[in-house]
Amino acid sequence: MGELINQKTLHLIPKELAKNYRVVPKIEVAGILHMYCITGVDKQLLGDELETLLGRTVVLHDLPAEELERLLATHYLVASETVGSSDLVASFAVDENFLDALISEARDLKSSDIHIETYEQHCRIRVRIDGQMVERYSIGKNEYPSLVNKVKILASLDIAEKRLPQDGRINFRKGSVGAFDIRVSVLPTLHGEKVVLRLLSNSSTDVELDQLGLSDNDYANYMQGIKRPNGIILISGPTGSGKTTTLYATLKLLNKTTRNILTIEDPIEYTLEGVNQVQLRDSIGLGFASALRTFLRQDPDVIMVGEIRDPETANMAIRAALTGHLVLSTIHTNSAWGTVSRLMDMGIPGFLVANTLTTSVAQRLLRLLCPVCKLEVIFDSSAYPRSFNPPVKVSKQFISNGCATCFHTGYKGRRAVYEVLPIDKGLSAEIRLGTMDVSRLLKDRKISTLSENAFLLFSSGQTSLEEVYPLLLTN
Repeated sequence: MGELINQKTLHLIPKELAKNYRVVPKIEVAGILHMYCITGVDKQLLGDELETLLGRTVVLHDLPAEELERLLATHYLVASETVGSSDLVASFAVDENFLDALISEARDLKSSDIHIETYEQHCRIRVRIDGQMVERYSIGKNEYPSLVNKVKILASLDIAEKRLPQDGRINFRKGSVGAFDIRVSVLPTLHGEKVVLRLLSNSSTDVELDQLGLSDNDYANYMQGIKRPNGIILISGPTGSGKTTTLYATLKLLNKTTRNILTIEDPIEYTLEGVNQVQLRDSIGLGFASALRTFLRQDPDVIMVGEIRDPETANMAIRAALTGHLVLSTIHTNSAWGTVSRLMDMGIPGFLVANTLTTSVAQRLLRLLCPVCKLEVIFDSSAYPRSFNPPVKVSKQFISNGCATCFHTGYKGRRAVYEVLPIDKGLSAEIRLGTMDVSRLLKDRKISTLSENAFLLFSSGQTSLEEVYPLLLTN
């Protein structure tokens, strides 16, 4: 795992001193400078020498040589520090090792994307951590083209083409972070090409269904659905709500030698040994619907469709379920019940929805408060939306603060909240007749809504009211 560095401490150690003594500042607390040094050195001797040179108290922490060299490469390609608002952002000259160090650091920080951007006066690099953009570096305008060209070369893109968007892929291999794929998107903008690197995973070993945040009742309802031999299970939510992770966790659970599993995805974000995964390629006519047609001739047990986004794909998914297959997919709606309306809007008759839809799930990702710096305060119940009736009473709450650990965002990590709706015989009858009183149906079946589950996460002190408020409004 990579070590976090408080960017504001970098200016405390001159570049040459850091490189000569092989040390990197970690954080300054109460006037004491904490620094990393290579494991095995004489910390007493090195510490005394650094304290003499710097005129301050120094505490040294061990770090393997490879990790420390990576930090030096990343943080001490530094020529100066530039002040942006109240934060210090490292400004550096790009050398041949910088891109590798940048990608390795982003991976260690669990970033999903790296944004390399250029503007009239400056260029910057941001990473997306826990769904939020965090600025990491500023680079010189004259250094920017060489960095973009290196990305394009690694992704097998045309470095001479600067007028049109380009898409590519990099297979990244580095000892400390392993091997994984990177999806590359290059977009021409007013002041030059913007590059986005999406860091994908070649492993699904960290995806477990029972660790995603489902309550005991929701987990039981969901398991009931995936144990059925046929039918459609739909996961709904906006982009970036964790739908794909839930699908992969489900596939991992279903992946047995006795089952033939086929997927059509855009893109393939994880590789699953024993699952036949197909990459969508619309440019050659290999779309979701056409892949589904072929899948039905491949003797499948389970089919996963990345997304139901049009009537043709919806009809093919219905057909697959009617012919005895279990179909998993995602759809864009705001609630579990909204999937029924969405399918009908695509032209699927109510009786077919009733006969095939077995489980509908809605989900969102909520940021978790940083455990290091969150603050406890008295809760004011007037902060609730008027339409929301809290399931439990709250007298105190935790709010975000900000520290070096969480990049001063106040949040660290995310967790999914769910709404799982099993389609039983009673619900199927309501769908056929079109007489659906949603609030009554959910209440009768004791279904926990997204807003209720989000509120429970807030009341337990794991997230803030600001994070759950949008869901409380939709109660």
